[in-house]
Amino acid sequence: MQRPDWAPDTIDIERPSVARMYDYYLGGSHNFAADRAAAQAMVAAVPEAPLMAQANRAFLRRAVHHLAEAGIRQFLDIGSGIPTVGNVHEIAQQLDPQSRVVYVDVDPVAVAHSREILAGNEQAAVVQEDLRNPEAILAHPDVRKLLDLSQPVAVMVVAVLHFVPDDDRPAELLRTLRDALAPGSYLVLSQASDDGRSQDERAEAERVYRRTDNPLSVRSRAELTALFDGFEILDPGVVWVPQWRPDTPESAEDAENAVFMGGVGRLGG
Repeated sequence: MQRPDWAPDTIDIERPSVARMYDYYLGGSHNFAADRAAAQAMVAAVPEAPLMAQANRAFLRRAVHHLAEAGIRQFLDIGSGIPTVGNVHEIAQQLDPQSRVVYVDVDPVAVAHSREILAGNEQAAVVQEDLRNPEAILAHPDVRKLLDLSQPVAVMVVAVLHFVPDDDRPAELLRTLRDALAPGSYLVLSQASDDGRSQDERAEAERVYRRTDNPLSVRSRAELTALFDGFEILDPGVVWVPQWRPDTPESAEDAENAVFMGGVGRLGG
């Protein structure tokens, strides 16, 4: 396979990437044949996967808009993925051009294209790092330069946790982030859930993602709710993402097929 000019030399374009598969679901163009084949296998197992990736993206948009309207001006988006229309900085900076955003992703393609998009935007930056290294994220010079952790920050961990197995202690990772935040900060979570899914659907989805470097670890509503430890969960709670403060009642219809569950929590004190 010929390597396109935009693909860093360090990446294996023959091995599917979850970030590039998600880009494919969203209709993006920064993916390779291996990513498309894996994504198409996922669609065969869960036909609504592209629509639900779009629903998850819409959840992120609504959550950022809500938090910006609530006065949040600092955002840390961990596992931000390959840029598409409706990025966090676009939404937040529409309400206040001085909003500051740091994107974090482990995928070099996502990081490279984020840097292209953010060129000239002094209120936003991108860091190549892994959610499983929260201390390194918090200590990164670009995070420290743009974000004042003594003031409220919205931490976004959207469509990422299903790639963090229990052996990597996701609750502990989120506690590390929580303990670095000021009162009034927020946590936005979403991840794939197996609630309402058949055993066959779950097994096939897990089989597809074993082809990547990030096998799938789906969780129930109760398990995702528990990850908001220390945060007060905002209404309507942890729900299928189309049900979280939908733009219209119609957009929340058929939410049980959403694949992703999500919610937003506020840190008191």
